Amino acid sequence: MNNSFLKISPEVQKALENNQPIVALESTIISHGMPYPKNVETALAVEQIIRYNGAIPATIAIINGKCCVGLSADEIETFGKEKDVWKVSLRDMPYVVSKKLFGATTVAATMRIAAMAGIKIFVTGGIGGVHRGAAATMDISADLTEMSQTSVAVVSAGIKSILDIGLTLEYLETLGIPVVTYQQEIFPSFYSNQSNFKTPLQLDSAKEIAEMLNTKWSLGLEGSVLIANPIPTQFEMPATQVEQHIQEALAAAKTNNIKGKEVTPFILQYIAKHTGGESLEANIALIKHNAKLGAEIAKELVA
Repeated sequence: MNNSFLKISPEVQKALENNQPIVALESTIISHGMPYPKNVETALAVEQIIRYNGAIPATIAIINGKCCVGLSADEIETFGKEKDVWKVSLRDMPYVVSKKLFGATTVAATMRIAAMAGIKIFVTGGIGGVHRGAAATMDISADLTEMSQTSVAVVSAGIKSILDIGLTLEYLETLGIPVVTYQQEIFPSFYSNQSNFKTPLQLDSAKEIAEMLNTKWSLGLEGSVLIANPIPTQFEMPATQVEQHIQEALAAAKTNNIKGKEVTPFILQYIAKHTGGESLEANIALIKHNAKLGAEIAKELVA
């Protein structure tokens, strides 16, 4: 592997050398997930939560031909304001790096870069998956195939509820990716801590999760584990209300001929607008909640 493409911040490099707990963070949520200045405020707050809980944050992005692991506050501000930032999944990485463009990394790209740097824990909002109607469109996120081959655990509030949660869980099973829900039997659905699906596995402490991760990788079983962390009850939205907005958003996306990687940002923005910002606040709350659990797992992983 050509690590000349990596640029690791001094703080993260020191943490790697000293076997300190590190939590990777994506940058797509900054450039394509939230409006300015909420995006920057949230990114900085999430980093602070990780530090407060005893780990080192490593926000990941592509800048000037380098896969950057650990961004400065100024760089986060730039990603929050800049309009022409690529949303980078695996297929886009070589192009964006070779052209020295600004690239905000998705779950898949963030995982790959985190693995290149030697980071084992990654916190996000929700993962991509099998889109609704995928039987006709074949729209399945690269997040899933990346999770099958890259040994970086993902802490999220589950699978984005705009997707087909049932089919995504089936596909995760096909790929051999363990799915663990933290402290409850029901698999969460991003904005809500409930869904129509029982979780495949349940663990009730960060220590248990870390033990499972170490066991999996020690057995030579490559790939991720999806750790679903339900959104706290006080911040969740009723699942029926969310579903109504999703259906309306999907119809609007079809009307506006929104396709490919533009679908998810379009739908999230549509829902935020039509819920008066309630979904955005829920999104922020769940990411902060995930950051705390991610830091706790990272600490147990190096203990």
